[in-house]
Amino acid sequence: MIDRRLRVLRAIEQHRTVTAAAEVCRLTPSAVSHQMQALSRELGVVLLEPVGRGVRLTAAARSLLEHGDVLAAQWERARADLAAHRSGEVRGTLRFCAFSTAAAAVVPQALQRLRREHPALRLHLRENEPARSFDLLAAEDTDIAVVVATPSIPPVSDEAFEQEELYSEPLDLLVGPEHPAVGRDDVALSELAGEPWIGSTPGRAYHQLVVLACTSAGFAPQVAHYADEWDTGAALVARGFGVALVPRLAELPARHDTRRVPVGAPPVPIRRVIAAVRAGSREQPAIAAGLAAVREVCAALSTTLEGPG
Repeated sequence: MIDRRLRVLRAIEQHRTVTAAAEVCRLTPSAVSHQMQALSRELGVVLLEPVGRGVRLTAAARSLLEHGDVLAAQWERARADLAAHRSGEVRGTLRFCAFSTAAAAVVPQALQRLRREHPALRLHLRENEPARSFDLLAAEDTDIAVVVATPSIPPVSDEAFEQEELYSEPLDLLVGPEHPAVGRDDVALSELAGEPWIGSTPGRAYHQLVVLACTSAGFAPQVAHYADEWDTGAALVARGFGVALVPRLAELPARHDTRRVPVGAPPVPIRRVIAAVRAGSREQPAIAAGLAAVREVCAALSTTLEGPG
């Protein structure tokens, strides 16, 4: 019931180019341009203006998005109200997306609870980077996103989404078996300023976390190798090619001989994990059940997160 062109306009605002917005919305760039031109004509206002190789929203377009957010949130609430008139068990489809660690350590347990408590509910999980997860939420391609809070995700003040913190997870130092830190109770991150580091592809959430943690400790990490999979990173660390930061919940392959050492001296690196839904949707029965299951799983993980590395 909400003009889908508003979602396309929202994607343009987020990604700054028609081409990137088209990819997110699964349209061609020409289709996006056509939709924006048609919407502009219908409303009688200019919505986009070119800036270099990209575009930016006009004041009229931003005003339109503000109204669109209100309408979208109200429609989600209407769906929740209508669900109250349907009797019987929770049913339908509930779609999750999550970053790698949560997709392994959190969401499958939540799905197991949901399958037991709501057998009529169809469940789906998609592993994704945090910023992409918000694109999926906006496009109604997912219902609950479990993501790491990074600078690349929408702020809490973004009225298109509702966000809640699930847990804060320490990042431990990962070293090889011959590293001088092995056997210590903890380390200060600043002690590793001169070490080669194993990072991930720039722009990914893990890369942002490592750079932020090291910068907060007073140095820029010297990234010697890039690895997007824990298997690759652990293999490099085990053989002395560098050190890395690893989240407390991340499961590392046993075949690589690595050691975890907690970071004890401030600033202790942590990552905040949040759940996000479309504004107004959290009271819909399936989404409410999914959020409750995720909260229960995260509460049960608190001992693991607070314990030694």
